[in-house]
Amino acid sequence: MNDPRETIDLHDAGAMRALAHPMRLRILGLLRVEGPSTVGALAARTGEAPGSASYHVATLAKHGFVVEAPELARDKRERWWRAAHLITSWRTEEFLEDPEAHAASDAMRRVVLDSYHRELLDAIDAEAELEPEWVAASDSSDGAARLTIDEFRELNAELDAVREKWWAVGRQPRPGTRAVRWMTHTFPRPER
Repeated sequence: MNDPRETIDLHDAGAMRALAHPMRLRILGLLRVEGPSTVGALAARTGEAPGSASYHVATLAKHGFVVEAPELARDKRERWWRAAHLITSWRTEEFLEDPEAHAASDAMRRVVLDSYHRELLDAIDAEAELEPEWVAASDSSDGAARLTIDEFRELNAELDAVREKWWAVGRQPRPGTRAVRWMTHTFPRPER
C-alpha cells in the first residue's frame, strides 16, 4: 500500500480500545504527520522503550491503523511502518445502545481530548521560541449560541468545509510554511 486511504470509520469496540491509549494515539499521529518510521525511530521520538513502542505499533497494526512499508527497508531486518489512513472517524450515536461499545468510544474520546489539552499546553510553552508574527497569527477562542438542531448541523458543516479547505492546501510542505494545528469542538450543552 503506497498511499494511505483517506479515512478509517470505527465501528468496533476493540479498535476504539486500541486507540484509547496515549502512546498509541501519539505514535499514530507521528506516522500520519511525519510519515513512515521504524519502531526504533518512534521510540526515540516519543521517549518510549523500543520494546514498548514495538508492542504499541503491533497493537495498532492488529486493528488496521498502521501497515508495514517494506519498500523503505534497507535490509531484511529493518521494518518500517506507515499510517494506513489519514483520518479516524466514528459516529458516537452508533454506540449509545451498546454499553461495551459506548464505554470504548468514551475512553477513546477522553484520551483524544487529553492529547489535545497536552498539545495546547506544549504550544504555549513553545511560543517563546517562535517568531512574533507566528505567535500573533495564533488564536484560541470559544463561543456559544442558542441554535436549532438544523442550525447546529449547518454550523458543523461550515466548520467542516473550512477544515477541508485548509487541510487540502497544506497537506504537503512548501517553502515558507510550517505545521499549523487546528482543533474544533462543537457540542450541545445540557439544559439545566
